[in-house]
Amino acid sequence: MNFSFLSNFFTGGGVIGVDVGTASIKMVEVSGSEGKMEVKNYGILENYGHFDRLNDVIQTSTMKIFEKDAAELVKLLYKEMKTKIRNVAVSLPVFSSFTALIEMPDISDKEVAKTISFKAKQYIPLPLEEVTLDWLPVGFRNDRERRLKQILIVSVSTEQIRKFKEIFKEAGLNLVALEVESLSNVRSLIGGDPTPTVIADIGSHSTGIIIAQDGFLKSSAQIDYAGSHLTHALSKGLNINLRRAEELKKQRGLLGTGGEFELSTIMFPFVDVIINEVVRVKEVYEKNYGVKVERMILTGGGANLLGLTQYAEKQTKMTVLKGDPFLNFSYNSALQPAVQSLGCSLSVALGLAMRTL
Repeated sequence: MNFSFLSNFFTGGGVIGVDVGTASIKMVEVSGSEGKMEVKNYGILENYGHFDRLNDVIQTSTMKIFEKDAAELVKLLYKEMKTKIRNVAVSLPVFSSFTALIEMPDISDKEVAKTISFKAKQYIPLPLEEVTLDWLPVGFRNDRERRLKQILIVSVSTEQIRKFKEIFKEAGLNLVALEVESLSNVRSLIGGDPTPTVIADIGSHSTGIIIAQDGFLKSSAQIDYAGSHLTHALSKGLNINLRRAEELKKQRGLLGTGGEFELSTIMFPFVDVIINEVVRVKEVYEKNYGVKVERMILTGGGANLLGLTQYAEKQTKMTVLKGDPFLNFSYNSALQPAVQSLGCSLSVALGLAMRTL
């Protein structure tokens, strides 16, 4: 299959969105159609080995993915979900892709297609023969007297795509779509909302920083600071093992008081690094495109850190919200107590499922 990252190969029926992270795999089974989507099932498999060994991950920001291990984990999680759906839409991490927003004169899409490869050479750090390239018109911008057409370029190493195909073939699943996780996050968290927004997707080993405007992805970046760095800081600062540090982080977050305030003070410098980088990316976009980014949305497992939303709002003087992709779906009432915490962890997987329904 010759993959397009921005077009559908399958519609209708049920689908499983699969988010392959650096230290976890998340699956969400969704059925229905646009406007009537229902979450039927979900599963999360976390590789806790990364607490003890930083190299014990499913994939790394050096664009390496460990195919055999990943295939076994996918099979294990799929089996535990006890589903009959075999069609899967799968995420590609930010660090395995290259995206760029380019501007052209207001020409037709047909004319854009003729020139896009030449333009892409200026932005993509790999030879074009080594990547799969796709593009999408994402709006217009008026620059003085000119009307410029904005084009989002997306490219992924063809070798990386081959590896993902092999993983899901080995797992016995039908891979119907591959998509860069930034696009999935925008779909599930923003939809068609035109509000200029910065999304911080705080994972285990890295944080994705996304700018969305008019319902489109406009910019995507990544930094190697995230949840595991807070855990390691607590472990070292309190002289406790990493499992205990992770438990304390989840239980107290940034809300520690009295004798527990030390927990927060240890984590604040690392949280500040993430927030400051999100603000820097936001300000660069504002300067380059003359747009005021009005809000921040936190997602990813790290967004569940207690007190983070309030702290980010205080530090940035922005409206800061916790992502809630479940607003787009119906689901069994038994899931309600977990929705608030699950939403951030499953935003990519849910966005993938939305793409094919």
